[in-house]
Amino acid sequence: MTEIASPHVFRPRIMVLGVQPGTPPFRIVEIDGQVVGEARAVIDVLMAAAAFGIRVHDLDDPDVVRWVGGDKFTWTMH
Repeated sequence: MTEIASPHVFRPRIMVLGVQPGTPPFRIVEIDGQVVGEARAVIDVLMAAAAFGIRVHDLDDPDVVRWVGGDKFTWTMH
């Protein structure tokens, strides 16, 4: 049996956190572990990524974007 001495946990560059209460509700966007802003729609996530030189071709690819507390269609509180 082969084991890795220090397992690497992969973290995508873009994390979109759960919906926060507000008028309108929003989601916090992190890039490379740093909070970079708020998103009220998918376009805001894409614009934040572009500002950091990240080209997103597939919003459903978990290696690119991790959606926490919902997916790319979740923009309101439940």
